[in-house]
Amino acid sequence: MADTGWFGHPRGLSTLFFTEMWERFSYYGMRGFLILYMVKALAFTDQHAGAVYGNYVSSVWLAAIVGGVVADRWLGQYRSVLVGGVIIALGHFTLAFHALPFFYAGLSLIVIGTGLLKPNASTLVGALYEQGDERRDAGFSIFYMGINLGALFGPIVAGKIAEGIDWHLGFACAGVGMTVGLIQYVAGRRRLQPALDRLAARPKPTTPGVSQGGFTAEDWKRIAAVVVFFLFASLFWGAYEQAGSTLTLFADRYVRLDLLGLKLYASWFVSVQAAFVIILSPLFAWLWVRLGPRQPSSPAKFALALMFVGLAFVLLMPAGAAAQGGMKVSPLWLVGAYFIEELGEVCLYPVGLSVVTKLAPARIVGLMMGVFFLSNALGNKLAGWSAGFISTTPLPTLFGVTAAVTLGAALVMFLLIRPVRNLMGGVR
Repeated sequence: MADTGWFGHPRGLSTLFFTEMWERFSYYGMRGFLILYMVKALAFTDQHAGAVYGNYVSSVWLAAIVGGVVADRWLGQYRSVLVGGVIIALGHFTLAFHALPFFYAGLSLIVIGTGLLKPNASTLVGALYEQGDERRDAGFSIFYMGINLGALFGPIVAGKIAEGIDWHLGFACAGVGMTVGLIQYVAGRRRLQPALDRLAARPKPTTPGVSQGGFTAEDWKRIAAVVVFFLFASLFWGAYEQAGSTLTLFADRYVRLDLLGLKLYASWFVSVQAAFVIILSPLFAWLWVRLGPRQPSSPAKFALALMFVGLAFVLLMPAGAAAQGGMKVSPLWLVGAYFIEELGEVCLYPVGLSVVTKLAPARIVGLMMGVFFLSNALGNKLAGWSAGFISTTPLPTLFGVTAAVTLGAALVMFLLIRPVRNLMGGVR
């Protein structure tokens, strides 16, 4: 009998929901003000700060591949998430020290810890559901809402402390958030047991009936489909993740930082994205369940995501032109752009997590989840690189190039829907 103990979903989803919520509180809380800290407190140039930002955030996602392998081969998913969370907390507390070596050491610890935690928390979510369970996509959408609760409150709390009081107290605040998440994760271990049992029962590499090299032809086709999703997700994240780089600098320099008498902080705008995901995730989760087998296929959802993120940057082009003319623009330009972006993100990220857990051969599911997260690494590297151009390239041009690339990719993805579905071998 299916476990429906938490709003119609397995009880373990609540444990992973809150673990990921607190981890994202710490991650996005610090990331919201990271590039501002570098250009203001450390006096880095835009190009230097953009490069460090891109290297750090891309490394966070790149480490997910190693974290997936470590879990598959040695630690297992549960312990990988636990150890990763401890290392993340240590990283944030290290950043609370002022000397520059502590800055780089703290970032390195967060990279290692997130690499262990991130892919394996998602793998545990997938393992809560039996194969063919129609609730899986909806479950990932709910899980993603937990991610964005953390991403909403992290920048608001840590960003205000960092920009309004002291940068290093902001870093420490992020460490406290991760510590709370760890306590909650350990306390809820019993609810994860069904997922851990399924992962323990996965076929080992000696499974009979597979081709030489370990995988069937069908397995290889599904792996190829994951690679296609990876390529298009990379372009999506290259545009989307400019929120923490290019658009944070844009908010700091060109946006009127007050609304209805409320003083705003540039780091808060990252929270706008999260707020829209919290609103949209349950609606989309309901929509996918409501449509059931009639819902758009995974490649169609990816094409829609690219289209929306491209349209968001089309909207920003006139705002960039006005800002270039010397006036401070309304914060509502960014709010509107982030709303359009989020229509895309809820079509891509939770769906991508879900489809990888369905397509990946069972014994390398952690590795394949890491490969999918590699798209975030490449996208964040592009986003950091683009931030270096904000003081040298006209803003309408900078935003227009991003729009052209993502809208072009959306068109190509629409054309590839049928071939990719053929590679997926019946998996939606």
